[in-house]
Amino acid sequence: MALKEVIAYASRTGTRQNLSFLRSNGWRLMVSAKGSLRTEGFPYALDNGAWTAHVKGFPFDSDAFLRALDLLGAEADFIVIPDIVAGGERSLAFSLGWLDRIRPYKRMMLLPVQDEMTVDMVEPHIAPDMGLFIGGTTEFKERTIPLWGAFSCYVHCGRVNSRRRLKLCKHAGIDSFDGSGPSRFVKHARRMDAELRQWILQ
Repeated sequence: MALKEVIAYASRTGTRQNLSFLRSNGWRLMVSAKGSLRTEGFPYALDNGAWTAHVKGFPFDSDAFLRALDLLGAEADFIVIPDIVAGGERSLAFSLGWLDRIRPYKRMMLLPVQDEMTVDMVEPHIAPDMGLFIGGTTEFKERTIPLWGAFSCYVHCGRVNSRRRLKLCKHAGIDSFDGSGPSRFVKHARRMDAELRQWILQ
């Protein structure tokens, strides 16, 4: 069976060498609401910034997300709905509470799936303008990639920073992924892009 082409996103960076490589190889940028709100002239998607807040031990910054939404939401490939990292049912309820605020931008919205979420919890909310963002802890993410990849909607996987995880996405039929490694190290970007090219050629 032929494997479909995947869209690759790298975390937004200002490093010229990395940007040049990413641009010349067709990568897009994932712009975080908690980072610099610059697209560097790339096609881009808008992340809500929840992961950055989680890593730093801060609460979700709603004001930062709203600023990013107003500035970049109208042209984003998709918008990752605010969530609670590893928050299960609480995260789902929190995400659903944001839909009315995001939907007027008329962009595809991605509902983050987090630890303890099940197919039965998520499936009723899939709609023509609603896809999935695979978040959660590393264990949850890697265990459930095939599960979410089987959904008949757009599916994106976050934090894909190794060729092994990229292969997991490939075989699950994931539509797109993002990672921070290619933004930080051009050698890493070359390795990931080589795996991506191999994927496309299969």
